[in-house]
Amino acid sequence: MRVVRSENRRPKKADADVAAVLRGVSPDRLRQFVEMISFPRHAVADRRANVAARDLLVQQLREFGYAPRLQGVFDNIVATTDGAGPFVLLGAHYDSVPGTPGADDNGSAVAVVLECARLVREHCLGPVMVAFFNREEDGLLGSREFVAGLKGEVNEAHIFEMVGYCDRTPGSQRMPPGLPGVVAPDVGDFLALLSNRHSNPVAEKLVSLSATYVPQPAVFALKVFMGVEKYFGHLLRSDHAPFWQAGIPAVMWTDTSEFRNPHYHQPTDTPDTLDYEFMAGVTRLALARVATHS
Repeated sequence: MRVVRSENRRPKKADADVAAVLRGVSPDRLRQFVEMISFPRHAVADRRANVAARDLLVQQLREFGYAPRLQGVFDNIVATTDGAGPFVLLGAHYDSVPGTPGADDNGSAVAVVLECARLVREHCLGPVMVAFFNREEDGLLGSREFVAGLKGEVNEAHIFEMVGYCDRTPGSQRMPPGLPGVVAPDVGDFLALLSNRHSNPVAEKLVSLSATYVPQPAVFALKVFMGVEKYFGHLLRSDHAPFWQAGIPAVMWTDTSEFRNPHYHQPTDTPDTLDYEFMAGVTRLALARVATHS
């Protein structure tokens, strides 16, 4: 495993067209998206609310000009830009654990993907696929079903898993135990990326893009080599795992969940606990990748 940081990269000359896209990101709109979906919405325990969340996301994508569809028996939501793939996928799960509003887990990620989808459509970027997975909290059921049905349509996936919590207090950040050679800052104000042998080059590009276009938040990328992720359960806890297992390049984006956020899986995981400027930085970096992908 190896860690790379955006703070150690020299910025390159920014492209004016890319910078113009990034200026459109709205922290206020991100907050609105989080507030829209922050209610208990577990697929079984809160079934009616889960369906309501699904319908809200479908309607929002339609308002942006997409033609979303439901995929599989678990009600994944999929939409694409016009034209053929292969696509860059922007994905997040939309369910929550029972009885929690799930603002960070995973409303923050849903909001980032929605804001990206809005600006992708507005600026005619692509080809992009947007996916909202259901039942992540039940063993990644939705994303497993989604990946099993892929036939080469996706050549790069970005999976957002809790990307809204920031704490600038010394000692606010911990790291998962047992990761050899990994040393992280003790202040929880950075975006973490997780990549493996198939997606390490993508993570490298994101670190460089961060230095050029989005210096804040700082990016901390953990690159895993030689398939050793299978020995560390903490590295396979979100919807990127089925993509890795299928050999599809995928990067997981996170605020590190319970290793920073004390509201993880609690009733206190509410919209007022999140940092929307931090989320705006995450959104800008994702759009920078879409806008420069070739």
